[in-house]
Amino acid sequence: MPDVAFNEREAHVNQKRKLIVGGAMLASMALVTGLSACSSDSGESADAPLEDTYVVATDTSFVPFEFKDGGEYVGFDIDLINAVADEAGFKIDLKTTNFDGIIPGLQTGTFDIAIAGITIKPERAEKVDFSDPYYKSGLRIGVATDNDEIKDIEDLKGKNVATRLGSTSADYIEKNIEGATAKTFEQLDQAYLAVQSGSADAILYDAPNVAYYIKTKGKDSLKMVGDLLEAQDYGIAIAQGNENLVKAIDKALATLKENGTYDEIYEKWFGEAPPSE
Repeated sequence: MPDVAFNEREAHVNQKRKLIVGGAMLASMALVTGLSACSSDSGESADAPLEDTYVVATDTSFVPFEFKDGGEYVGFDIDLINAVADEAGFKIDLKTTNFDGIIPGLQTGTFDIAIAGITIKPERAEKVDFSDPYYKSGLRIGVATDNDEIKDIEDLKGKNVATRLGSTSADYIEKNIEGATAKTFEQLDQAYLAVQSGSADAILYDAPNVAYYIKTKGKDSLKMVGDLLEAQDYGIAIAQGNENLVKAIDKALATLKENGTYDEIYEKWFGEAPPSE
């Protein structure tokens, strides 16, 4: 007669063996699958090659950052983006547009990159990506040389203040200067001319541009008053979804600052060495 107890023990052992072997096989399969997944993830996250050429948008007139001279666009931003492109290893197809069309153009894919004294702001960073900051700016007030009434930001209350359409300055006027009206213009020259003609009481705009205009075209008719307002960082804007391009631009900017190229471009356009960070 068969030993029932022995058979039950043998069946139990065999069952355990099957479970152990099965578990080992599952673990092995999971490991292979996991390695495969890691390999796949690694491939997807690896740096994709950059395009040969990118469409770069810039402003039509924002001296000394970008403006037309002798039929060509020149300026601090133009020299900088060309140096960045050379360092990163791509070419640029430069396009000009009004400032307020830059962010929408990046969103729709019309442009890949934009450089135009674009302030890095949270609301803009929700729509486009930004490089590391490349220039620290702020806002300054410009008034007619014979205007002794406006001396600082407080004196702009209730005044007509000229600035550029879609700019940080326009937001600042609306939100921070009681009773002031922002008179916005597509072209910056129009804003300065509004102050010179008396149709606006003052201009509020990016400090380097106000300083440059007053030193050149407006040297006999305009003056700067008050303190620097709202310290701001400019960044190169990039259409979202191009992480590798952002990294390449940041790396290029860092290299240009390390090897002295950035300093040379800065001194060319501003007549002095950049401030120490």
